[in-house]
Formats: sequence, C-alpha cells, structure tokens
Amino acid sequence: MKIFKIEITNYRLLRNFSVDLEDELSLVIGKNNTGKTSILSSLEKFLNQSEKNKFTFDDFNIVFKNSLKALINQADDLSEADYEVTHMSLKLFIEYTEADNLANVSRVMMDLDPENNVIVLGFEYLLDFVSYKNLKEDYRTFKAREAAKVAEDANYKPLDVFDFLKSNHHKYFRHSRKSYEFDKSTRLINEASFIDLLKEEISIKDIINFKFISARRDVTNKEYDKTLSGQTSKIYKKTEENEDRSQAVEKFKDTLTNTDVTLSTIYSSLFREIIDKVKSFGGIKKNDSDIEIISTLQHRELLEGNTTVVYRHDTDNQLPENYNGLGYMNLISMIFEIEILVHEFKREKERIPADINLLFIEEPEAHTHPQMQYVFIKNIKHLLKEGVVRSDGQSRNLQYIITTHSSHIVADSDFADIKYLKRENNDGVTARNLKDLRKEYDEETTQYQFLKQYLTISRAEIFFADKAILIEGDTERILIPTIMRKIDIEEQKRIKDAGETDPNLPLLSQNISIVEVGAYCHIFERFIDFLGIKTLIITDLDAVDGEGKKCEVSAGVSYSNEAISFFYGAVSLDDLKGYTLTNKCFDKAAGTWTTNSDGKVCVAYQTLEDGYNARSFEDGFIQINRDFIRPLKNDFKALQNRDDFDDPTIQSYALAANCIKKKTHFALDIIYHSDRIFSNWRIPSYIKEGLLWLKKD
Repeated sequence: MKIFKIEITNYRLLRNFSVDLEDELSLVIGKNNTGKTSILSSLEKFLNQSEKNKFTFDDFNIVFKNSLKALINQADDLSEADYEVTHMSLKLFIEYTEADNLANVSRVMMDLDPENNVIVLGFEYLLDFVSYKNLKEDYRTFKAREAAKVAEDANYKPLDVFDFLKSNHHKYFRHSRKSYEFDKSTRLINEASFIDLLKEEISIKDIINFKFISARRDVTNKEYDKTLSGQTSKIYKKTEENEDRSQAVEKFKDTLTNTDVTLSTIYSSLFREIIDKVKSFGGIKKNDSDIEIISTLQHRELLEGNTTVVYRHDTDNQLPENYNGLGYMNLISMIFEIEILVHEFKREKERIPADINLLFIEEPEAHTHPQMQYVFIKNIKHLLKEGVVRSDGQSRNLQYIITTHSSHIVADSDFADIKYLKRENNDGVTARNLKDLRKEYDEETTQYQFLKQYLTISRAEIFFADKAILIEGDTERILIPTIMRKIDIEEQKRIKDAGETDPNLPLLSQNISIVEVGAYCHIFERFIDFLGIKTLIITDLDAVDGEGKKCEVSAGVSYSNEAISFFYGAVSLDDLKGYTLTNKCFDKAAGTWTTNSDGKVCVAYQTLEDGYNARSFEDGFIQINRDFIRPLKNDFKALQNRDDFDDPTIQSYALAANCIKKKTHFALDIIYHSDRIFSNWRIPSYIKEGLLWLKKD
C-alpha cells in the first residue's frame, strides 16, 4: 500500500498543487521559496492535528485570502445554493494491491470493485455555509465598531477584514476528514460522494503514520549540549517497547540488578553520617523501620542524561561529541533521529504498524561538505529499505520524501526519484517528475541518457538557478563570469551618469547557472523547457562554403551549427546576419520553438560589428580588440606567429586560426592582462546584447 499522489490547495504557496510520490524515495528539489517546506508543514498540520499545529491566517494562500476578503465584503449574502465551501485542503491518493491487508482501510473504501484499487483521503480546513453567515454578521458588527472609533478619533486607522480574520478565523473554520469516491475510468474524484470520517469516528492513525525530521534540527557543538547522548535513551526506549534485541535488553536489566546490590553496600557507608544525623533528631524511633539509601537503577532513567557519545581520536584518547564539527553532528544526529522514528513507526509491541508509514526529511545537507552529501544519498535507501518490519512478522513499507537544495545530492541521485518544483507567477507552484522528461525524448536515441550523465555535480546546480547560460566551450566558460563583471561595472557607471535607477540586479548578483554544453545545446532544449527558466544560449555562427568547409562569414554560403538550425529552422546565412534581438528570442508552443520577442530563450551568435561579421568568439574578439592585443602580443602565452598582428592586411579570422595555440590559454591571457575595471578591451556585441537581455527580469 502506498501514497502515489498528494494534492494541496490554498495552503501558502501551494494554491493548486499536486506531486507524485515514488514507491520509496521522492526527492523534492527546487529553488528557494518554491514550497518545499510548505509541503512538510501542510502534512504535519492536516495529519497530526494538535494545539501546536493549529492553522494560522498566514497559512492561507494569498489568492485565497483575497477571494475570502471579497466574499466577506460582498454587500449581499449568498444563498446556501449559491455558496461554495471555502477551504484549504490536503488529498492523499492511496493505491493498494491484493497482497495488502485491508483490515484498516475497509471502513474508508468507497468502491468494492477489485479493479478500482484507489482510496482518496481528504483533509480540509473549511468555512461551511452556517459559519459563513455567522462570519458575515460578526464582521458587520466589528466593522461598525471600527467606524465608531474613526468617528471619535480621526487619526485612528481602522482594522480591516484581514485583521479580523487573523484573530478569529478559527471560530468559523473547522476541520473535516473524508474518504472520497474515485472514478477509475476518469481518474477523478467525485467530491459529492464521500464517507465523513469524523462523523463515523474513523481514525486514520492505523492507515497513515506521518513523521518528519525538520531542517531546524537541534544540532550544535556548544559544551552543554548533549544532543546525541540524549537520543541514546530514546532509541533504547523504542527498542524495549518493540521487543527488539530482547537478549541485549534482558542482559542490560540483569546487569543493573547486580549493580544495585553492589551500589547499595557502598551507599550504606557513603550516606551513614546523614542517616545517623536524622536518627539523632529523633526522626527514627527504636523498633521503627530504619531508613536506608539503596540503589534502584531504572534502565530507562539510567540512559536519560547518563550516557555520553564520544569520538575516539586514537587508541588512547576519546573526545566529547561537541568537539566534532557541525556537519558530522548533523549527519549522526539525523541517523539517530531516523532510528528513533523507525522504532516509532513500528509502534509498541501490542500494535501492528500503520498501513502507510511516511517519513519526511528536510534538507539533510545542512552543515555537511559535498562528499558527506554523496554518502548520505547513496546510503539513505539502504538505511531505510527494511521499512518497519517487526519481529512478529508484521511489516509495512516505508515511503520517504527528502527535500534538498544540494546539487551534490541531486547529481548522485536516481533521476527517476526527482520532483522539480517551480513557481508559476501568481498561479502558485507546480511539481514535475524528471522521469516524465524521458518520455519527451525519443527513446530510440541516447539523448536522455546523455543528459543524465552530463548533469553531474557542477551542472546539476542548474536545477536551483533562476536563469541559465548555455555555452559551447572552455573559452566562454572561463571568460563569461569576467564579461558579466565588466557589464555590471559599465552599466553601473552608465546608469549613475544618466541619473537613473537600475530596476534589475547586477548579473553577478543574480542566480545564474553557466553550463558548458559543447555543440549539443539543441539536445538540452527539452530540459530547458522542463525547467522553464530564462536561458541564454551563446553559440557560434559557423559559416561554411559551398563544399561545407568552414570559412569566413563573408565567403560563406551556409552554416553548420546544429543549434541554430534547430531553433531557427530553414533560414539562410543572410537571414541570420540580418536578424535583430527580437528575432533571436523563442518560446515553445505546441511542442515547437517559435520566435517570440517575450520568449524565455535567446540564441545569440556573432553579428556585424565594426563592418565585420565574425565566425567564432576568438575571431570576433580579435576584430574589435586588436589594439589591446598587439602591444601585448609577446606577453600572451597562447599566441604564435605573433608578428601577424602587425600586418593590417591579415583579417581576424586568419589571426584566430593561425595565431592562437590554445583557446583556454587565450582566455586566461585576456583576464591576466585586463586592467582593474576591465576597461582596456571590448565585449563582442552578440555576447553583450545577450547578457543584457538575460539581466532583465
């Protein structure tokens, strides 16, 4: 039995949210503020309702707040027939098989058709019609009181409907739990047909057991903290309750009994004076019972605060736990917590585990270095694969959700487990399965496999970026950050001199991921569309002659760049030379990239500059920076045939081809010989134009 989908509505960022869950691990990723913590919070508040987990007004989605405001401020009251129940909700879609024990879920099953093996449990925080009427009436009274205060004091700022709801929403909203009918043919819920779990007094604790490890873990290396040590007693308590390792438990208890006898003998001497003093005050009469101080070690209490985790430094030295780094303490503390929670999933000895055991681990990478993050994600499935098997044979699977911001964890994960969260303007957050991307690639090619293998550690950071730059080679990889810095300096000066204000952040202050893709950026087009982030593709025009050989653009009749062919389609070299920025922006519609001036993808290539159209970056850079290179030609380590720079008849295309020994060294030479503000050389216009486009929101 498993949860295969979660739906959340009107909760914080999750306005109309749905995410699929895998059988075991679901790795939820995304940039900051995409609702990862909101998923955890909603599960906790809906499934583990308590005084500590009450909903607040700030839990209401912004659009939901505004619709609620409009509903309350509406002049006329709605009739019951016209009123639609207003609510936040969580829905869990559960799938079972013939092998599952259905004893716990039998009371919530809406369909006995063996082919319909889906149960949908719904949890709501709702405003029903009666409460809506009461709310409207009470708010009218509240509004009248506020108006009276304004009449008495013109400077008084009246409270509005949001102020009223912040303090009073819990008086009108109530909890609801239902099991909905699920239509197997349409895969939709029939919300009109349900079982009221609260009315029928049906508990879900035996169906779903939800636990979590928050990112705000109590991990510190202060001297007084005994975080790991304190957890040993919890692990022992859970072990004893579940009767696991019974021989070890009994041996521990027997040892304590023998220790009690030994310590009682010592105590009789240790506390003799104080006992005699009590007697001397007449507290103990002859023939009355004597007081004694004996040892009564309780196995649970002994471990509580009386065990210390230490780290062995070498053969002769042990160091306290707080002497270790926060990363190790975080990792070990998390493993301790997982061990405790797994024991809680198993429950006490007379109860079998719940049908579904869901564990949520938030941001396990806290304080840990990259290698430790690899180790965690490699071993987490092994750590939890035993699920909640009990010694009596009763067992249940364990599903777990992990959220992360770590590109290292993502790079070493199974892509099939990844759920990518993305904000969609005012429409809230959407979740996409990375495994669905495979379906979009042609399974007869190796493109998807190539993508998976390529998104290694350094490239996986693109999952957490706001924008991306796809580049061809090492030259751009080395120079683009410097070019971005140069643009930031130039734009800052330009805007200051003009007395203007820049509405956009500097390029280097934005969350931009630079990914080197070689000549394969067209393979990444589905991935770009999947991420939905603004992307600049910087490529070369790659002009060719009539025989298909590379040549100067002025002598070219076509081009060999596959990326340009993919995005621009069947256009000529002359067409490309005449295009402006508007023609270089694209959006995907109905599966096809089409020109759109407001598109999220821009494909930039060399254009006419100073009367010359370059073929490559080196060609274009030399053309506009010959005066920068010539005086330094003997200092540029990457150059050969240096005297060619003194011959004005030799064009930049030939200089790039004949004088540059290694492109990466040429890029490093440019940076090394730059002045403090990079003002002694110019940026090729196609790169500058593209980066200025990317800079804008």
